[in-house]
Amino acid sequence: MRLPLPQFATGDRHHNHIAEVIETTTTEFLAQCLEPEDLSFPPMPPFGSWVCSTDEESGNQIYAVVYHATTMPIDSVHRAVALGLSLQDLREEQPQIFAMLKTEFRAAIVGFEQPSHTEGYNQRVYQYLPPRPPQIHQAVYRCDAEKIIHFTEELDFLQTILSIKGAPIESLAAAAIREVYQLRKADRKWLIKAGRTLSVLLKDDYDRLRFILSQVHP
Repeated sequence: MRLPLPQFATGDRHHNHIAEVIETTTTEFLAQCLEPEDLSFPPMPPFGSWVCSTDEESGNQIYAVVYHATTMPIDSVHRAVALGLSLQDLREEQPQIFAMLKTEFRAAIVGFEQPSHTEGYNQRVYQYLPPRPPQIHQAVYRCDAEKIIHFTEELDFLQTILSIKGAPIESLAAAAIREVYQLRKADRKWLIKAGRTLSVLLKDDYDRLRFILSQVHP
């Protein structure tokens, strides 16, 4: 028997709808992944992947980058213990395990997009913190490739990433760049522009710059 978050049936859910905001601040939000209907763990978004949510009051779409994810027991008193079973064995012998776990992730806000009230008009993106973050219980989606490509035409978001507290920011910056580069079909011109932007931002810290660039694999 599953004990999922209150949510719409999976069949009614958008395929990119992966989580729900359960804690929010000006600079980031914590989201809990929605439970699948089958006996499996909720898909954990990759480190450095792009997600989005909405501030319903303003209509702003909020863009964020995942920097931390965990799977843990719902009951904070009891820790999970090693059982020595494969996932298939767990499904057959300990199916209740899946109902006792939750997957959460933290995402750092890197910008937002204002709603357009004119048909055919391109929505403008802003690569700085929005007036408000997404609110509690708002849906969180994997970003569409087209949205990420549009958002990353400019590279000011890299400065926001480099200022995140409590995250492995060098690896995060590299992971975010790698994903965008892949979505842009290996656009080397964009990659060079990203490298130059980083070199300006880290002009006084060559070691950090070299560490980030060493993790970007064209």
